Amino acid sequence: MSLTSIEPQPPVPEPVRHPEKAARPDQPSPRKPPWIRVKAPTSPEYQATRRLMRELKLNTVCEEAACPNIGECWKEKHATMMILGAVCTRACTFCNVATGRPDQLDPHEPARVGEAVAALGLAHIVVTSVDRDDLDDGGAGHFARTIAAIRAAAPETTIEVLVPDFLRKEGAIESVVAAKPDVLNHNLETVPRLYGEVRPGARYFHSLRLLDQAKRLDPAIFTKSGLMVGLGEARTEVLQVMDDLREAQVDFLTIGQYLQPTPKHHPIAGFVTPEEFEGYRRLAFGKGFLMVSASPLTRSSYHAGEDFARLKAARAAALAARV
Repeated sequence: MSLTSIEPQPPVPEPVRHPEKAARPDQPSPRKPPWIRVKAPTSPEYQATRRLMRELKLNTVCEEAACPNIGECWKEKHATMMILGAVCTRACTFCNVATGRPDQLDPHEPARVGEAVAALGLAHIVVTSVDRDDLDDGGAGHFARTIAAIRAAAPETTIEVLVPDFLRKEGAIESVVAAKPDVLNHNLETVPRLYGEVRPGARYFHSLRLLDQAKRLDPAIFTKSGLMVGLGEARTEVLQVMDDLREAQVDFLTIGQYLQPTPKHHPIAGFVTPEEFEGYRRLAFGKGFLMVSASPLTRSSYHAGEDFARLKAARAAALAARV
């Protein structure tokens, strides 16, 4: 048989990114208002950052979560590392990170993250992860090793970790706090009424306790949390979440607009105006947060370095005022 007579084989189909959402009816996304639109990333700096991530075989939440700010951030070489693989064991209806059977843990990943931070010359780095309910410690030890690797490779860089909830993982948050990150972030994401629909598998009050516990373990650590709006929450519910976070002594609050990644994801209930975001910002400062970032394009790691500098300055000013 000649080679030319062999029939071409059909291409192997790509794995379904969100198998748990495949059967859901499509939820068309409304047209974005002018204040939410961003330019496509095209800068040479963006391309250089992307090449470095590929060369070091690193995942970023910027790509995996389809962040609208990727062009702006990567132009400044501000990439948010996503450790513990690229597949999540949860199935949150808002999130674009792939779900399914998780990747095998890579013991060399912490060192590569440290190498990337040094190569990018970052003053501040944000490290987040997928949820790893399959691991005994939820990945807490891997976070601690990553923090240590960054300290070794870039000792002047301040470190912010955006951790999962470590639900039913005893001792996990203690391991992360003991590694001494500068900021411990865990996002509540939405109001408690919407948890069953938006964050199945998570527990609102567990997440609050995690933040409270981090502050109790190390009162000097900065704690941070974030909310999305536009999921169907009421304004009074957002204000109650602010009060709950202040009760847990959280220092820094971010509030941003939810954007629907695909028609299979949670629908957008509405777009919050810049004026409404400014109202939330003012109210949050009034409730005692040291730092608040609230705007349509705000995300947990958006302008994190600049915000961390403001956060430190706000704490210093608050301490000086008590003297």
